[in-house]
Amino acid sequence: MLVTYLEASRDLCETDSILFGAALAVCRIIGAKVSTAGRATGHSSAIPAWRRRIEERIAKARALIGRLICFRSGNNRPRIVRTVRMAFAGTNVSLSQPDITQKLTERIDDLKQRIAAWGKRIRRYTERSTRFNQNRLFQSDQKRLYESLERPMVSGTGPAPNQADTVAFWRGLWSEPVNHSEGPWTEVVASQCAGITPMDPVIITSDDVAEAVRRAPNWKSPGLDGLHHYWLKGFMRFPDALM
Repeated sequence: MLVTYLEASRDLCETDSILFGAALAVCRIIGAKVSTAGRATGHSSAIPAWRRRIEERIAKARALIGRLICFRSGNNRPRIVRTVRMAFAGTNVSLSQPDITQKLTERIDDLKQRIAAWGKRIRRYTERSTRFNQNRLFQSDQKRLYESLERPMVSGTGPAPNQADTVAFWRGLWSEPVNHSEGPWTEVVASQCAGITPMDPVIITSDDVAEAVRRAPNWKSPGLDGLHHYWLKGFMRFPDALM
């Protein structure tokens, strides 16, 4: 059945939709889990659970520091007093003792040191994770690594651009005539290159495509559609019009 659809396809987008639909059908038949978050691929941006817990601790510690500073400044509202008592729970510190200001300062400094330690742990993980991902990307795709270093990563999960606006934009660029400055040096270069034998045209055959796909990792996605190489390897018939 797929052969009929693939041979009738005359558009890469249509072929991609056919392959994606076939892969999705196979996943449903075998009971494999399919992500419903979209077809965009890339590195997972999920935050580890331990990092979320640390970020929650940092947020609570900063809120507590603010309450302690308010109490030290003379704010005796019931909510502030209740929070300060909870901060000193389990200790022998009383809010009515003479050196309560010093105790508050010590408690604030302790919380600040904890926040710094937690933040340093997150930074160490982020730096290590970045180095690890860059090393892996350098081994697999150096061009993509250098592009990511030159410009920030852009997520492909956002709304697609309007087709009419896209067509109008590129039509305005390519349809307008451009007058290039033809300097004398261009004629000199043209005369120097006149004796160079032009390169033979490159003809990409179906065997070349099959060989390139055969060496590709099975569970890597070459584009934003999320279609793995595994499914491309399984379809041996390809429309000649798309070659």
